[in-house]
Amino acid sequence: MTGTDEVEIPEVEAVSGSGVPIRGNDIDTDQIIPARFMKVVTFDGLGEFAFFDVRFDDDDNQKEHPFNEDRFQDSSVMVVNSNFGCGSSREHAPQALMRWGIDAIIGESFAEIFAGNCLALGIPTVTADSETIEELQEWVDANPDGEIDIDVGAEEVTYGGETIDVTVDDAQRKALVEGVWDTTALMKSNAGAVSEKARELPYVTDDAIPEAE
Repeated sequence: MTGTDEVEIPEVEAVSGSGVPIRGNDIDTDQIIPARFMKVVTFDGLGEFAFFDVRFDDDDNQKEHPFNEDRFQDSSVMVVNSNFGCGSSREHAPQALMRWGIDAIIGESFAEIFAGNCLALGIPTVTADSETIEELQEWVDANPDGEIDIDVGAEEVTYGGETIDVTVDDAQRKALVEGVWDTTALMKSNAGAVSEKARELPYVTDDAIPEAE
């Protein structure tokens, strides 16, 4: 089969949900998902292991952590501090957060590769200054059921009757709003066109060109 197959990638123009505050600078991907939980064939089930080592002690007893609190169990917007997602470039980190229930993250700053891995899942990572983030975290603490509305295109966040300006990386905003963030789906949908182009190249042999499904 050749040509282009239509694929529907949802546009992520806005995200709404209650928040969960995760405080601390330089929270790395090993804290988000410890390496021993990465030996999986699929990402299914990773959500229960998000922040595992800071949520449980060696005997699997719960520690104090927002992901353990009943009031945050339905939260979908995480509010973090500076340099979130630093460390190794494991894609399991945003996968674990997404499977826990996170749809968007607001923070002071993000590690570049982590933000890119979030984009590949359609998860916006929007930024604001430290004072704004701390005020939002305090509001979330006091209003665990309160709605946070993120307008990706307008670069605004609304909560508790207040609207604040945030920043969304230009390339990320374009990809989310236009629905071109799922590069894997885009490549699969254009497999026929890729095969056709490969056949035109004199240095690519026919046996090296996979059949488009």
